[in-house]
Amino acid sequence: MKIKDITALFALAALWGASFLFIRIASPVLGPFLTIQGRVTLAVLALLLYLTLLGNSAGFRQRWKQYLMIGALNAAIPFMLIAAAALYLNASMSAILNSLTPLFTALVVWVWMKEKLSLRKWMGILTGIIGVMVLVGWSPIPFTPEVMMAIGLSILSTISYGFAGVYAKKTFAGVPPLSLAIGQQAGAALLLFPFTLGYLPSSTEHVTGVVVFSVLGLALFCTAIAYLLYFYLIESVGPTKTLSVTFLIPLFGMIWGVIFLKEEITAGMVGGLIIILSSIFLISDLPFKSSANKRAAA
Repeated sequence: MKIKDITALFALAALWGASFLFIRIASPVLGPFLTIQGRVTLAVLALLLYLTLLGNSAGFRQRWKQYLMIGALNAAIPFMLIAAAALYLNASMSAILNSLTPLFTALVVWVWMKEKLSLRKWMGILTGIIGVMVLVGWSPIPFTPEVMMAIGLSILSTISYGFAGVYAKKTFAGVPPLSLAIGQQAGAALLLFPFTLGYLPSSTEHVTGVVVFSVLGLALFCTAIAYLLYFYLIESVGPTKTLSVTFLIPLFGMIWGVIFLKEEITAGMVGGLIIILSSIFLISDLPFKSSANKRAAA
């Protein structure tokens, strides 16, 4: 990878890692619905402006049903679950749990697509489960029913991402990635809107500039700009190398949590993260490229 590509990869990981920080700040004040409504609505407006400047179309009329479905599976549902979990979990814990997405994607592929999983991938899945047990068992967060529920919601969000990945692969072959991203955010915004109206905060007393900036940062930096970086990497280095961002996101999530929210990082959290990242490494098949390709993922 060129220096430019490596820089883009780390920038993408930093932005997606920061999303857990911004959600942790905004969700307890605005509520999960308004926080995520702001994220997807502002993001789709920014991406639509960019698409208009390019002179392209997202093809809403032809694919609106599919966009609603991918908007639900890959944005509205997982974003909402993460925002609800952020009421009780810190940003670091949320970021680590989110890294389970490849594990559940493999399970969804096995169940839905009837694709056999290799022994190596089953080992990766088992390793990921052990990692969650270590992470939760040695967490600095008090082990209350609310925290247990929040952990469950975080895990459910990764399952939703898993279904979204398979659905997108089956449904959007040949659709430009930028159009898919815009359609996804638009679908999520439409689906969330009636719920958001029903759960507006009763008071704006605690809505500070930091909260407003968090929603703007979540929408513009962690969603709109992050997607543009993601598409750039897909085109420049391919999807497999871009997948390596999965290993970096929880690290940045922890870094931002420590710097800005003074979160405590324990040995149990670090151990759980290492085990979960090991499971992703086993599931991804990254080291099994042929020597003719110099073990470089394409």
